[in-house]
Amino acid sequence: QICNQHNAEAPNLEQAFHRMAQTEPNLDHNVSWFLLPSYWAKMVVALISFLCFANSYDGDFVFDDSEAIINNKDLRAETPLGDLWHHDFWGSKLSSNTSHKSYRPLTVLTFRINYLFAGGFYPVGFHVINIILHCTISVLMVDVFSILLGGLQFSNKGRRLNLAPKTSLLAALLFAVHPVHTECVAGIVGRADLLCALFFLLSFLGYCKAFRENKEGHNFSIFWVLVSVILGAIAMLCKEQGITILGLNAVFDALVINKLNILELIRKLLHKDKSLENAGLLRKGLLFRITLLMSGGASILYIRWRIMGTGPPAFTEVDNPASFADSLLVRAINYNYYYSLNAWLLLCPWWLCFDWSMGCIPLIKSLSDWRIIALAALWFCLIGLICQALCSEDVHKRRILTLGLGFLIIPFLPASNLFFRVGFVIAERVIYLPSIGYCILFTYGFSLLSKQAKKKKILAVAVLGILLINVMRCALRSSQWRSEEQLFRSALSVCPLNAKVHYNVGKNLADKGNQSAAIKYYREAVRLNPKYVHAMNNLGNILKERNELQEAEELLSLAVQIQPDFAAAWMNLGIVQNSLRRFEEAEQSYWTAIKHRKKYPDCYYNLGRLYADLNRHIDALNAWRNATVLKPEHSLAWNNMIILLDNTGNLAQAEAVGREALELIPNDHSLMFSLANVLGKSQKYKESEALFLKAIKANPNAASYHGNLAVLYHRWGNLDLAKKHYEVSLKLDPTAPGTKENYNLLRRKLEQLQKKGG
Repeated sequence: QICNQHNAEAPNLEQAFHRMAQTEPNLDHNVSWFLLPSYWAKMVVALISFLCFANSYDGDFVFDDSEAIINNKDLRAETPLGDLWHHDFWGSKLSSNTSHKSYRPLTVLTFRINYLFAGGFYPVGFHVINIILHCTISVLMVDVFSILLGGLQFSNKGRRLNLAPKTSLLAALLFAVHPVHTECVAGIVGRADLLCALFFLLSFLGYCKAFRENKEGHNFSIFWVLVSVILGAIAMLCKEQGITILGLNAVFDALVINKLNILELIRKLLHKDKSLENAGLLRKGLLFRITLLMSGGASILYIRWRIMGTGPPAFTEVDNPASFADSLLVRAINYNYYYSLNAWLLLCPWWLCFDWSMGCIPLIKSLSDWRIIALAALWFCLIGLICQALCSEDVHKRRILTLGLGFLIIPFLPASNLFFRVGFVIAERVIYLPSIGYCILFTYGFSLLSKQAKKKKILAVAVLGILLINVMRCALRSSQWRSEEQLFRSALSVCPLNAKVHYNVGKNLADKGNQSAAIKYYREAVRLNPKYVHAMNNLGNILKERNELQEAEELLSLAVQIQPDFAAAWMNLGIVQNSLRRFEEAEQSYWTAIKHRKKYPDCYYNLGRLYADLNRHIDALNAWRNATVLKPEHSLAWNNMIILLDNTGNLAQAEAVGREALELIPNDHSLMFSLANVLGKSQKYKESEALFLKAIKANPNAASYHGNLAVLYHRWGNLDLAKKHYEVSLKLDPTAPGTKENYNLLRRKLEQLQKKGG
């Protein structure tokens, strides 16, 4: 009994802890494992966790890093800090219909700090912070597991005792080297899970501190309970799962601090037993603490709900097919199958994939599907563990199994589809926290086997072998996360039916200029998912560039038919129709794209090109001006305005536009070149020469730059320099139009001058 503040007959808290230490069995007695001082144990865990993921430190930005970091304007200094509190993880407004409602402002803030300190998008700093975070979390796990496995007890001086040094070290090592954590550590967006886990553990440890007897002799500290709630709120602001620590703290309080027997309590509640007060539930201390936790949790959730709005996130069927199934039975079966796959990833983390959606796991639609066996196995194990956790006569066993199941299941609930639809089938990153429960159960099972085994050292060697295998698997998986090419290709053998895997391999190849190979993977993505509009759009783009316009048009038309608001596909369809000289249809496609995406500078640019081809010069200039208003650094739109005004004889206006453009993009050599041409025609030779030379310095291998500078010198009468730059231009591009003729004219003129001089 620990509530002497409210019950004069209850013994002192420290005496209760002392008695607990004497009467409860110790897991370490049965285990043949390394016994290290706490400091050395933490050093070993830190070192091994570092070795597992150290080779990811110089990896690239991969997969979701592009959207969450590179394309996220919230990382840039010009974005007000206040915007972070109104935007989601990807930089979109929470009020937007397209927002995923993933509200993680503190994680984004750390990305922003990384960006500012690095002076740009350099991935090394981002990766190093992730590795340090995982090492820190793994070290904290030594303390957490010592409490979960050995109980919460303090010395006479108020220092917490570690009564399970061997098993807590083993559990912490299992956590540190688990390969399923690679996505969180090697993938930069996994920072959300790491920060969430850090404050999750700090909240738990803070809650444990509440029960260290203070100077006034009170049995718990309200201050530390409130600190725990605040740390839980911080964890949730890093990632949504963080809120679950408040529930786990309540479970820990009931089981470890108040030693409630859940089965006995349920029995008394059902029979309305008058002795319920003696069961421990109605003790003022427990009820007060749980009330604090529940009130804090409800307040946090309400504030978050008000910030993010009432609308649910928008996901598509390909993100989570089971959640769109019409039959409740089909949904339930597939959700449970997903749970069994998550459990398997914890048990055997060999087949890992960056994305498990888009056909990677086909739906179970019939009870005759052999995969039903996985569901049966999962629930057989869970029911067995739950029965032991509730019915065992061994108090120690009940406590450890209940805590293990609690840490396994409760942090997973936000990803379970039970309360709301999630945007994935399986995500390895969401198992980071539930793996704590797995490590507890594994370690407890190991202690039970050790108790029965005659040759305990052989069992210890087997567990050591598992750890070594996991270390090697972590190192291998980390190397795969170093680049998109390795990451995407590693998924082909794990999820060959996943259209997104083939799409990403194709996109990676296309970005590297290997269009032929990219076409193969894009076609396979469309075959696996005939409604995959992004694959159709990218494939259509490549075919357009290869002048295979008919098939490109068919693909893009199908894409906009499937998803009528797909603005990029409408724009690309317009480009193809323009190339096929179907100008009215192209114009209509461009305007449809702008209708669905009002701020679309590239579409305005292409619309301007269409109007220029139709000699609708005013419309072309207006379209390009719109592009530059929406995107001031749109160099192509600025260039086309200058060139069109130049070609139509509006030299003064062309000069004004050129100067405006160079003020906004001062280092763009193509703008320097275009403005230099205009100035040359306006006989502003000196200024024109300076711009030509500056453009050539920035891009010395552009034949046209040398050729047009030569023309300027030719007009200006500086014939020797004109001859020099004509020759450089012809050397760079012997087929340059007009340059050879101008060079021949100059040579004849120079010959005539020599004859006259002779």
